[in-house]
Amino acid sequence: MQSHPVRRVVSGALAAAAVITLVTVAQPTATAAPVPVLQAPPTGSDALAQYRDLAAQAEKLNEDLLKAQDDLKAKQAELDKANNDVNAAKDQAAKAVENQKKYQAEVDKFAGASFTSGVQLNKLSALLAGTSTQDFLDRSSALEVIATEKNGAMGNLTGAVQQATDATNKATDAAKRAQDARDAAAKLTQDIQAKQKALNDQIAQLKAANKNLSAADKAAQGDTGGERPNVQAPTAAAQTAVNAALSKLGSPYGWGDTGPNSFDCSGLMLWAYGKAGIKLPRSSREQSTFGAAVPRDQLQPGDLVFYYSPVSHVGMYIGDGKMVHAPDTGDVVKISPLQSQYAGARRPTA
Repeated sequence: MQSHPVRRVVSGALAAAAVITLVTVAQPTATAAPVPVLQAPPTGSDALAQYRDLAAQAEKLNEDLLKAQDDLKAKQAELDKANNDVNAAKDQAAKAVENQKKYQAEVDKFAGASFTSGVQLNKLSALLAGTSTQDFLDRSSALEVIATEKNGAMGNLTGAVQQATDATNKATDAAKRAQDARDAAAKLTQDIQAKQKALNDQIAQLKAANKNLSAADKAAQGDTGGERPNVQAPTAAAQTAVNAALSKLGSPYGWGDTGPNSFDCSGLMLWAYGKAGIKLPRSSREQSTFGAAVPRDQLQPGDLVFYYSPVSHVGMYIGDGKMVHAPDTGDVVKISPLQSQYAGARRPTA
């Protein structure tokens, strides 16, 4: 009996499929490239973890920018002082030159008066030319007065010459300091422009990453970490600063903001301690050198706690291993546990 054409096709297809299956099973599995694993925080999604990582990088760029701006202000102050010193030194030099001319004329006058009719004016000539003892005494007294005035004129001239020299040296030194400060300021200005561009690029990445956040992610960002606790600080200044920082729970993060409605991390510390009458530096890196260093096991409420190396984040310790801080963009001022990237602490003092 002849086989049916359709059956032969189906059987062939099944057989081919079987062969393909066997060949596929027999082939070794190709090794896939490793996929980076995102380290998610205890709560929140991978998208939120990635967003916070980008935000932390942006915060570092922001703190670098603030530090550069602080450096520029310092250099500008140096430049202003140097320019003022140049002007003051020039004024001193001009006055010294005038005094030098004045005293030189006086010295020249005494030099010309040393001889009269070819006879040197001294006590011997007074004795020989005198007609009496009283005349000799009168002439001697007059000569002493002249000598004293002559010595004074010589001293004044010497002093004026030295003042002119000193003023010229000061002007030269001030001019060099001014030029150095001017060059440094120009370099810092270029550095600031580069840092601002890097920050803007990072913010653009953040905006793109923000689209991947879920409603739960955004709710986590808005979590303040609990109700405002009753914190007892050791000093009146620290108490004022702690109370001020905690009063801003829920306030949004803002690049370069120092309050009163939004803050970056160092801006919150600056604002809070400003309420206590203590002026902190602007950036977290500069704040990490302000006040007294504090060991971690001796932290007290009000102490500033710093993170990363170099420092790019700061919070305020409130006790029980917690801090109040402005974490990063998208988040709000909140209470959080001390972080693992702890870099040290400082106790601000007036």
